This record gives sequence, C-alpha cells and structure tokens, in this order.
Amino acid sequence: MLKFTKQQVVAEYLPDTVSPQSMKTFSFAPSNIALCKYWGKRDAELNLPINSSLSVSLAHLGSKTRILLSDTEQDQVVLNDELLAADNSFAVKVIAFIDMFRRGADHKVRVETENNIPTAAGLASSASGFAALMQAVNEFYRLELDLSLQSAFARMGSGSASRSLFTGFVEWQMGQREDGMDSIAAPLAAQWPELRIGLIKVSTAQKPVDSRSGMNRTVATAHLYQSWPMQAAADLSQLHTAIETQDFKLLGQTAEQNALSMHATMIASWPPLLYWQADSVTAMHKIWQLRAEGLSLYFTMDAGPNLKVLFNTADEAEICKQFPDMQVITPFGNQ
Repeated sequence: MLKFTKQQVVAEYLPDTVSPQSMKTFSFAPSNIALCKYWGKRDAELNLPINSSLSVSLAHLGSKTRILLSDTEQDQVVLNDELLAADNSFAVKVIAFIDMFRRGADHKVRVETENNIPTAAGLASSASGFAALMQAVNEFYRLELDLSLQSAFARMGSGSASRSLFTGFVEWQMGQREDGMDSIAAPLAAQWPELRIGLIKVSTAQKPVDSRSGMNRTVATAHLYQSWPMQAAADLSQLHTAIETQDFKLLGQTAEQNALSMHATMIASWPPLLYWQADSVTAMHKIWQLRAEGLSLYFTMDAGPNLKVLFNTADEAEICKQFPDMQVITPFGNQ
C-alpha cells in the first residue's frame, strides 16, 4: 500500500488554483553524468533512492522545454519537432507530470521539448528532460517554487532529474522522510576547470530495457545487489575527498569502479541485463591499455552502451588523438 502518492505530496506545496500562461522562451537543463550512481529505489512511486549519488553536469548538452496553452481537444507533446502520439510512452509520462500541477483544471497544453543529446540511449536525457520540464511548469503556472522544491518534484518524473536543475558537481541526498521531501539535490561549491568529459557514443539507439525496468529487475533478482548501498556510500565519501583535494586519480578510480560495480549487479540479475555492446568492451580495453601505458584517463557508464571518459586538459590532445570521434565537454568552462 502506498504511503504517499506524488499528487498528495505535490499538493501540499501548491496554491488552490493555478494560473497558466504560455511561455515565450524555453527553459534549459543540462544532462548529468553520475560519478556515484543512483541504482535502486526505496519507494518506486516517489522515486526515492536507496543510496545518495553525485554527478557532474554536461554544460550545454541537455534539454529545452516550454509549455503553451493549447486550443486543441487533447494535450500535445512535441519532441525534437515531432508531434508524438497521445499513447507514446514519453508523451504519457510528460502529461502525467503536468497533471500533478494542473490541479484538475480543464485547460489543454502543448509541451515542446528539444534534446541535443540522444533520447533514451544511456546519456541521461530523461534527467535533463524532466528537469527542464519542471522549470517550465514552475514558470507556466507561476508557482515561484525554490530550487529545493523543484529538485524534489523533478525527481518524481525521473530520479536523476533532481540533479539536472544545477550545474557542476551535484549531490543528491537519499533522504529519510516517507514523503521524500528531504530527497533533494544541491550543487557543490567546488570547481574543477581542468576536468574534461569525453563522450564515446557506441550507440544512439533507444535501449531495449529502460533504466526504471532494469533497476527494478536488478533489485528483485540480483543477490549481488545487497552490497551495492555500502559500495555507493563508500564511493560517495571518496569522491568528496577527491573533489576537495583535486585528486584526479582518486576521482577517476572511484567513478570507474562505481560504474562497473553497478553494471555487475545488472549482469547478476535474471534475466541477465547487459547494456554493453561489443564496441563498449573494446573501448574499455583500449582505455585500460592506454592507462597502463601512462595516460591518465578513466571511464564511467550509465545504464546504456556509451562511455564517458574522464581526463584532465593536459592530456586532452593525446586522448582526442586516440578517440578522434569523441565529443569533449568542459563542465566548468565556456563551450
């Protein structure tokens, strides 16, 4: 039996009636890459995590969203200039999120979203998507919610969206409250101008098992998962130390082990869940070989086949030579 529904929690922080207005400009939210992963929920309805997590944003890569009043007979969702069918899974999730704030009003909306990263390919498009949607909802309904509340509500659309309301390093606290309102993200003050993230896109196709389903399968069937919360807590502490001391080796080692530990729990689930493709493994071996030869680089992976390479600007030229198709992101600098 549910302790709280999303609607019950959100309603506590909204006015009795809402005042919609068409947005003239788009709200933007960056995608983020978790260095300490979120994997597993203590409450599926509210997307409350079993462990705290820490990410770094991807600067200009992410999602733009605006909401317009519509004179049509049904709500509309437009993704990258394509009008989605009403029963499209993404459209259904978007409108369900809008409904948490619409308060039963009978107006219809048109939601326009643009991603400059592949959708549902393990590059955190849902995180930036629901964070941008939350910002758009806040403006469209003139709610004037602070960022902590927006983070909590964005989390109900996609857990990692709680982190995409911010830039730089961001920590999402797991929280303890049953209503989840202490399960929010906040940015860290630390900057790391020399840090670079390289995107190795093995596949931009939609993954066959979405993260939510994969997470549920892992928690339900993988005995290895029992050790995950302890691993994540230890990794989170190590990452804080690495960021505070600007220790790149510690940052990279911790992020890579955390990612591989998460994927190990997926592989140990049943049926086995393996997001990697052959080219993913080839890239891993190449990174390990380059590191053995003295080049300082590490990788992390979310629930998908694509790799995110961590390195410092001093090694950028050589690493780009080794991976000529890699897209380089500067999280703490101008693009």
